[in-house]
Amino acid sequence: MKVFSIIGIFAGAVIMGSLITAHLTGQINLMEMSWLWLTFFVGANLFQMGFTGFCPATKVLYAIGLKDRQSGCSM
Repeated sequence: MKVFSIIGIFAGAVIMGSLITAHLTGQINLMEMSWLWLTFFVGANLFQMGFTGFCPATKVLYAIGLKDRQSGCSM
């Protein structure tokens, strides 16, 4: 496993873990729709990208014309 993948897994786990911990301690309520779900979605995407190498943001950036083939993500 590459360092780039491990960083994505770690970052995603920290983001999701912090939101879950804040919910369990009563600081936030994840049962209501809020912008915190966007944060959770980003964390989940980082986490899965570390394992699969697939990054949805890369597909979007390529679709709008960015052609940097040196990215750590694969399509």
